[in-house]
Amino acid sequence: MPEPNSPPAASPAPATPMNVSEVVALQDKVVEKIRTCYDPEIPVNIYDLGLIYKVNVEPSGDVYVKMTLTAPGCPAAGTLPGEVEDKIMVIPGVKNCKVEVVWEPPWDKNMMSEAAKLQLGFF
Repeated sequence: MPEPNSPPAASPAPATPMNVSEVVALQDKVVEKIRTCYDPEIPVNIYDLGLIYKVNVEPSGDVYVKMTLTAPGCPAAGTLPGEVEDKIMVIPGVKNCKVEVVWEPPWDKNMMSEAAKLQLGFF
C-alpha cells in the first residue's frame, strides 16, 4: 500500500506498434511455434498437415489463427486449439492470441504440404 503522500505509481507506457518487418518476423515465429504442434493420430505437424488456414499478426501484437481439424469428431478437438494458443502466447511480442476452429472448407489430404505428403507416403 503506498504511503499517504507518496507520488502516484507510474502507469505503464503504451506499447509501440510494430513496424512491418517486426510483424513479419513475429508471424514467422508464430508459424515456427505452430509447427511444434502435432495431431496425436498423424505424425506430421498441424501446419504442414494443412490444418492452419490463416495466421494474422497485428502490429499491436495480437495474433489470430483460423484452423480446422481432420474431422469434427477428432479426439484432439478439445486440446489442440488450446495447445496452439498456449504455445503462441509464450512468444515475446505476442500480446493476445485467439484460435478459432472452423469446419469450412473441410480439411482433406490435398491441403497438406508436399513434405507432409512425402512423410506419409502419399506419393
